[in-house]
Amino acid sequence: MPKLPPFIMRINKIATVLLFAPIFSIFIIEVNAQEDTSSIAKTSISIQAYLDVFYSYDFNEPETGYRLPYIVNHNRHNEFNLNLGSIGVSVDNERYRANLVLQTGTYANDNYKAENAIMQSINEASAGLVLTKDRKFWLDIGILGSHIGFESPYQIYDLTLTRTIMAEAAPYFFTGAKLTYTFNERWMLMAMITNGWQRIKRVEGNSMMSYGTQLQFTPSNKVQVNWNTFIGTDDPDDKRRMRYFNEIYALIAIDEKWELQAGFDYGMQQESKGSSEYHQWFLASVIARYSFNSSWSTSARGEYINDVKNVVIANPTPNDFICYGISANLDYSPIKNVIARVEGRYLIGENNIFDYKDSYVNNDFFITFSLSIGFGKKFDL
Repeated sequence: MPKLPPFIMRINKIATVLLFAPIFSIFIIEVNAQEDTSSIAKTSISIQAYLDVFYSYDFNEPETGYRLPYIVNHNRHNEFNLNLGSIGVSVDNERYRANLVLQTGTYANDNYKAENAIMQSINEASAGLVLTKDRKFWLDIGILGSHIGFESPYQIYDLTLTRTIMAEAAPYFFTGAKLTYTFNERWMLMAMITNGWQRIKRVEGNSMMSYGTQLQFTPSNKVQVNWNTFIGTDDPDDKRRMRYFNEIYALIAIDEKWELQAGFDYGMQQESKGSSEYHQWFLASVIARYSFNSSWSTSARGEYINDVKNVVIANPTPNDFICYGISANLDYSPIKNVIARVEGRYLIGENNIFDYKDSYVNNDFFITFSLSIGFGKKFDL
């Protein structure tokens, strides 16, 4: 790949202006064109709460109590704990929207450890403004859920109890501004400018913004395909290594009993500032769920991780990180938004990359139990 031009900073600034300058002209046109109907516009307020408690036992028996350094969900060994507890409020109007979600738990401690203590308690905090009459074009600014990945920390809504390493290695949130345009029922396009790769506070010494996009195609109510990108850096200016990331995933509801999710991530990052050589990583996963009835279901997962240069995997060993994984879980949901789960998961590496007492081995097996409850209430004003 050719060496990056020295004027990358200037391009970054120009791109930022070009991305958001049209907003203001569109907004002015819309304000002048629309009658003041704010008094009759429908407004609703929703309150949501979520709780995920768990117990996990790692048969490698890590002495620190932390299972794996690159996992941020359900990452405790041989103890009962709270993975994620959150409470939030959202406002939705024909012209604007807002969302504030506060959080606590081991997920918040582990995934937000680069942020200060106060910001670690914020899961999402954003405000949005509609830019067109038909409500197809929106601007949202703040701490936003990530467009990358088909899994979230709210595992009650995912097919498996634990997250794939593919999900854990990608951002769960971004801080910045995004434009979203829905062309029709099938196509949606999003463009984002952000403080960096899963950052609330930008890396100290970094003067460059990062960018992300999402193109979503929904050919039917049973199939959705997404293409996501990220371009930016996670370094200060004097050490800047550019990072380029692509992801493709599909969500498929085969029928009333079968669901399938599959995704592939590919990324590359400069070896050093100004280098024409790049470190690369590949991650892939496939998940299938079968529902026996309205209360019982089971899921199986296969995954592959290749990050030999430790770009997105915090590998604690000097060995190349190449790993395969399989898992299976059994779920019981007696009522909507309540689910009890048990999952067995086995990881095997091509090298000794898993901690075992005072050495490393090439495999790890752990069992996790979880009980999750989520609920919400909507009020029309």
